[in-house]
Amino acid sequence: MDKLTRRRFLTLSGVTAAGALAYGATRVDWNDLMSAAADSPLASGAGVLVVVTLYGGNDGLNTVVPAADKAYQAARPDLAYQPEEVLDLGEGLGLSPGLKGLKGLWDEKGLAVVRGVGYPTPDHSHFRSMAIWQTASPRTSVPTGWLGRWLDATGADPLHALSVEPVLPPMLAGARTAAASLPLAGLNLPTGKLGDAFRALGTPSPGEELWQAHAAKSITDLHSAVKILGGAVHDTDEDDPDEKRDKGASAGGAGQLGKQLDAVAALIEAEVPTRAYSVSLGGFDTHANERDTQQQLLTELDTALTAFVKRLKGTDRGRKAVVLVYSEFGRRVRANASDGTDHGTAGPVFLLGAPVKGGFFGEQPSLTDLDDGDLKQTTDFRDVYATLLQDVLGTEPGKVLDDHQGRIDGLIT
Repeated sequence: MDKLTRRRFLTLSGVTAAGALAYGATRVDWNDLMSAAADSPLASGAGVLVVVTLYGGNDGLNTVVPAADKAYQAARPDLAYQPEEVLDLGEGLGLSPGLKGLKGLWDEKGLAVVRGVGYPTPDHSHFRSMAIWQTASPRTSVPTGWLGRWLDATGADPLHALSVEPVLPPMLAGARTAAASLPLAGLNLPTGKLGDAFRALGTPSPGEELWQAHAAKSITDLHSAVKILGGAVHDTDEDDPDEKRDKGASAGGAGQLGKQLDAVAALIEAEVPTRAYSVSLGGFDTHANERDTQQQLLTELDTALTAFVKRLKGTDRGRKAVVLVYSEFGRRVRANASDGTDHGTAGPVFLLGAPVKGGFFGEQPSLTDLDDGDLKQTTDFRDVYATLLQDVLGTEPGKVLDDHQGRIDGLIT
């Protein structure tokens, strides 16, 4: 019997991308993208947005660290970083020691830190919070993602947005079209306790919203394919599963972030007409033994982002790209009994790239004026999106964000 390759599996099974993608998705390969670059190359001067999702809820207080704050030290006696351990940014804040490359970009005015980013009426559920971030609809559930609506508003061409992930994220699904997908790593699914948690996400719930039903079915289909076909759908000759887990493989991204960003950089350099890319890194749900786990993940993030931004500086098209890094929520201020943190609310957002003005934006949330133990939002996440839509993608934000008016002045030059 012929070896079951990824392409043969996808053809025979009818599974698009690396599983059942969000409805309407278009799987493409390198030939498709290179043909698009030849036929209609990325316009000179066109901005490009690269969205990096940190799945699981990254602990913002141990990422942009108020190490000298007595309230921070008191709330996290064993989890807190000491002032001499962090990478000083000024204003009483420092980066995690795992972010040395980003500290270098900060010193070069190439990193913006937007503080206290969240949404009204916070929700501690991964599903609900990620739905809010990806649809940009904090109060009403909607079946379309914010970049999916941008696709609809700008011609409904799926190649204008591209997911380099195993499952198309809801943010890229519009009403009339969905982004294209270029999965890099086959069906390498998480195992162990993380795998059990990922599998549980595929369990349907009574009364769930449309996007939740599609997400759940996608996850269930992924596991069904692996159960039926076993290791044949894994790239066992390319990647070691244990190494992948060590590097943060999870429901958010079954592969190394560096590989995803390498692919994005190559596509930008080739002048593929894509304007928005989605990549991800998972593993940030740090309820126990957080410090080592998070620092390892942040080091991977740092290594991948630093190399990516450096590479972008080498081409005219790359110098028009902006990188957004966000997570669905931050963590609680007080550490739990397992040397970890539980689901919280607001957190910092990073922006990088040549068009970004480096520095702090937004107000740092108070550690003493809390909302039932959680940080109070000081910046609406839609302000970040509106700024990117207008200043990077050249689109009136009201067409995508239901007439949301907020922006962050001076963030994009």
